[in-house]
Amino acid sequence: MNAQSIEIVRGSGNVFADFDHPNAVVEQSKAILASAIIGVLDHRRLTVRKAESLTGIAAADFSRIRRTKLNRFTIDRLMTILDRLDQNIEVSVTVRHHHENVGAPHVL
Repeated sequence: MNAQSIEIVRGSGNVFADFDHPNAVVEQSKAILASAIIGVLDHRRLTVRKAESLTGIAAADFSRIRRTKLNRFTIDRLMTILDRLDQNIEVSVTVRHHHENVGAPHVL
């Protein structure tokens, strides 16, 4: 067995930023919201058709969310879907400079 050198790199907490995606913060936010939606659907054992009848949101939208095809969704749309699934949504925003060592974060 050959020993190979493995480099371990600590991620930033945002995989989209780690891979230099444009709009990484938006993509991460959408992924978190989609994950919450999928969690509700799984917990309640809702099919996309049943979710549609409960929320008025198209079954195709729930299918897109399950497949993480989120390009058609805005953050507010995903939050609306969570609201229609009777979820309480709490948002916290922390604004930091691009270089964390410069200045203190601003919490809104």
